[in-house]
Amino acid sequence: MKKKKTPLRKCVVTQEMKDKRSLIRVVRTPEKEVVVDRTSKKSGRGAYVTASLEVIDEAEKKNVLSRHLNVMVPANIYEELRQIVREQSEGTSS
Repeated sequence: MKKKKTPLRKCVVTQEMKDKRSLIRVVRTPEKEVVVDRTSKKSGRGAYVTASLEVIDEAEKKNVLSRHLNVMVPANIYEELRQIVREQSEGTSS
Protein backbone atom coordinates (compact mmCIF):
# COMPACT_ATOMS: atom_id res chain seq x y z
CA MET A 1 0.00 0.00 0.00
CA LYS A 2 1.24 3.47 -0.90
CA LYS A 3 2.21 5.72 2.00
CA LYS A 4 0.55 9.16 2.20
CA LYS A 5 2.85 12.15 1.94
CA THR A 6 3.00 14.25 5.08
CA PRO A 7 2.40 17.91 4.28
CA LEU A 8 5.31 20.22 5.08
CA ARG A 9 5.05 23.87 6.08
CA LYS A 10 7.66 26.51 6.89
CA CYS A 11 7.92 28.05 10.34
CA VAL A 12 7.91 31.85 9.91
CA VAL A 13 10.41 32.24 12.77
CA THR A 14 13.01 29.51 12.20
CA GLN A 15 12.45 29.19 8.41
CA GLU A 16 12.57 25.38 8.78
CA MET A 17 10.33 23.05 6.78
CA LYS A 18 8.51 20.77 9.23
CA ASP A 19 5.62 18.35 9.35
CA LYS A 20 2.41 20.40 9.41
CA ARG A 21 1.27 18.61 12.59
CA SER A 22 4.32 19.81 14.55
CA LEU A 23 3.47 23.45 13.84
CA ILE A 24 0.74 25.78 15.12
CA ARG A 25 -1.20 27.90 12.61
CA VAL A 26 -2.11 31.52 13.32
CA VAL A 27 -4.65 33.11 10.96
CA ARG A 28 -5.66 36.62 9.99
CA THR A 29 -9.30 36.22 9.05
CA PRO A 30 -10.92 38.22 6.23
CA GLU A 31 -12.34 40.47 9.01
CA LYS A 32 -8.72 41.33 10.04
CA GLU A 33 -9.04 39.38 13.29
CA VAL A 34 -6.09 37.25 14.46
CA VAL A 35 -6.88 33.78 15.83
CA VAL A 36 -5.00 30.58 16.63
CA ASP A 37 -6.27 27.91 14.24
CA ARG A 38 -6.11 24.54 16.00
CA THR A 39 -7.90 22.78 13.11
CA SER A 40 -5.79 24.31 10.28
CA LYS A 41 -8.99 24.79 8.31
CA LYS A 42 -10.01 28.39 8.95
CA SER A 43 -9.98 30.70 5.98
CA GLY A 44 -7.59 33.61 5.84
CA ARG A 45 -3.90 34.40 5.71
CA GLY A 46 -2.01 31.80 7.72
CA ALA A 47 1.39 31.66 9.35
CA TYR A 48 2.94 28.58 10.94
CA VAL A 49 5.01 28.64 14.13
CA THR A 50 7.01 25.77 15.63
CA ALA A 51 5.37 24.43 18.80
CA SER A 52 8.19 25.53 21.11
CA LEU A 53 8.20 28.14 23.88
CA GLU A 54 11.58 29.51 22.70
CA VAL A 55 10.30 30.01 19.14
CA ILE A 56 7.09 31.68 20.34
CA ASP A 57 9.10 34.02 22.59
CA GLU A 58 11.34 34.91 19.64
CA ALA A 59 8.29 35.50 17.41
CA GLU A 60 6.86 37.92 19.97
CA LYS A 61 10.17 39.70 20.56
CA LYS A 62 10.89 40.16 16.84
CA ASN A 63 7.24 40.81 15.90
CA VAL A 64 7.43 38.15 13.17
CA LEU A 65 3.72 37.26 13.14
CA SER A 66 2.63 40.90 12.88
CA ARG A 67 4.89 41.39 9.87
CA HIS A 68 3.83 38.14 8.22
CA LEU A 69 0.09 38.70 8.71
CA ASN A 70 0.22 42.46 8.03
CA VAL A 71 -1.81 43.20 11.16
CA MET A 72 -1.02 43.88 14.83
CA VAL A 73 -1.01 40.58 16.75
CA PRO A 74 -2.33 41.00 20.31
CA ALA A 75 -0.33 39.66 23.28
CA ASN A 76 -3.11 37.21 24.19
CA ILE A 77 -2.40 35.29 20.95
CA TYR A 78 1.16 34.61 22.13
CA GLU A 79 -0.20 33.49 25.51
CA GLU A 80 -2.61 31.13 23.76
CA LEU A 81 0.28 29.71 21.71
CA ARG A 82 2.30 29.13 24.88
CA GLN A 83 -0.69 27.41 26.50
CA ILE A 84 -1.02 25.05 23.50
CA VAL A 85 2.67 24.14 23.76
CA ARG A 86 2.31 23.47 27.49
CA GLU A 87 -0.75 21.26 26.86
CA GLN A 88 1.13 19.31 24.17
CA SER A 89 4.16 18.78 26.39
CA GLU A 90 1.96 17.55 29.26
CA GLY A 91 0.26 15.13 26.88
CA THR A 92 3.55 13.61 25.68
CA SER A 93 5.15 13.32 29.13
CA SER A 94 2.34 11.25 30.69
